[in-house]
Amino acid sequence: MAAEPSAIAEEVAETKPLRADAQRNRDRLVEVAAAVFAERGIDASLEEIARRAGVGIGTLYRHFPTREHLVEVVYRREAEGLCAAAGELAGKHPSDVALEQWMQRFVDYIATKRGLATSLRILLTTNSTLFSDTSGRVSQALRQLVEAAVADGTIRGDVDASDVLHALSGIYSAPDTPEWRDRSRRLVSLLMDGLRFGAGKSAQA
Repeated sequence: MAAEPSAIAEEVAETKPLRADAQRNRDRLVEVAAAVFAERGIDASLEEIARRAGVGIGTLYRHFPTREHLVEVVYRREAEGLCAAAGELAGKHPSDVALEQWMQRFVDYIATKRGLATSLRILLTTNSTLFSDTSGRVSQALRQLVEAAVADGTIRGDVDASDVLHALSGIYSAPDTPEWRDRSRRLVSLLMDGLRFGAGKSAQA
């Protein structure tokens, strides 16, 4: 029986550490794959990913034996990066600015997720822990940013993080047109305007 993508990921994770040059190749492949999948969807050529990463196709397959394995690693990387960004932005910016910049990054995360949709559905039918590991962490990252902005009075006091996530998730189902990303960024800006509206009054109430 063929190994499931999650099983493959676990097997690879348990192997000895990669040499520095091999690790750089692997990291570069994941970075490039995320961009290519976001641009061209799941049917993007693995040969193109390897070429743009500056390695041979054999190198790609040594690190990622199947397309689903590459998809899983790319998706985990995007989700982990999005979650880590919450703390990084909160440490650098006022709470409302951190929230807005995180939501703009969420657009890039959704773009990658849309590009991976077909393979993600396949992974969903396996025993992969991909979704249970990531969905709760993304929600928690947003909740922390929203609650900090509410506490600071920089957004409305009646805002619930689950409502904000629901609004952001609507971006995923928007038609996949060439201007989708730009339009989504404008929608995030409009959403942020609504969150800020009346914030001073909420803080005084």
